Amino acid sequence: MTLLLPPRVTPSAARLREAAHARGLATVQLEGFAVPEGLRAGHLHAGPRFADAVAPGLGIGLLEAPSDWLARLPREFTGREVRLMPIREAYGLRRPVFVKSPNDKEIPALVYADGSRLPGPDAVDPGTEVLVSDVVRFTAEHRVFLLDGTVHTASRYAEDGRLSLGPASADALAFAAGLPFSTLPSAIVVDVGLAGGRWSVIEANAAWASGTYVCDPDRALDVALRAAAPLPSFADRDRSFLR
Repeated sequence: MTLLLPPRVTPSAARLREAAHARGLATVQLEGFAVPEGLRAGHLHAGPRFADAVAPGLGIGLLEAPSDWLARLPREFTGREVRLMPIREAYGLRRPVFVKSPNDKEIPALVYADGSRLPGPDAVDPGTEVLVSDVVRFTAEHRVFLLDGTVHTASRYAEDGRLSLGPASADALAFAAGLPFSTLPSAIVVDVGLAGGRWSVIEANAAWASGTYVCDPDRALDVALRAAAPLPSFADRDRSFLR
């Protein structure tokens, strides 16, 4: 089965490509968003725009967390208030908030001084959903690749808001192992962080679009291949998580 890659290959994608070759999996890097006639591929690793352009025609299904997953998590896992709302409602907020798109990058993930600083209706459909959360300072941030309800590989990627690559801490792994996996697809990436002395979920990310930092690339590939795969291959439990 072939792993499809976009025109621009990130260092993380390059590591996954090497891991794929090591296990005998073919890879193809496209020059654009058009799929050449006759190309067959069952997996991909790329950003959402590329994935949306090529996956349907190739019969590739894409797993992701529900858009309201973070907002529905109990506060014991988030450590802060998180709400999902149309951006038209967020415009009325009059306090600093962290705002991001649930699963895409349409709305830049930033701290906004108030709702008036968000992209306006001339740039974004007012019905566009955004995640709005309290502003929290994470002193350590870790990326965790989850497969079938277990931590498959993980790494630290930031400390005090700055890039800081290293092994995942035992506390971060223990927290991630206690997440409610029934609310997530079988293959997913979750970022967790330390704030105010407690571990919390930062966000969920699609494994087919996530950087690996210093995670084990072969184990990260396991998760990415499950997360973007031929539609008939998905188990019934995963079908509700298809993009």
